[in-house]
Amino acid sequence: MKTDTKMRIEGSWTEIKGKLKQKYASLTDDDLLYEEGQEEELLGRLQRKLGKTIDDIKEEINSL
Repeated sequence: MKTDTKMRIEGSWTEIKGKLKQKYASLTDDDLLYEEGQEEELLGRLQRKLGKTIDDIKEEINSL
């Protein structure tokens, strides 16, 4: 399933970032660095660090 996280990320990234850091203590600020238009880079870093698929990560971000 493909999901669209762009609006979710742009709208409240600071809050989402905090929740992800609480859930995954191994994530660093560098892992969670987000710049507008760089969603794929962010998702790639999270995929490598967490060992999940991009779709799983998108779903998790949308659920936070």
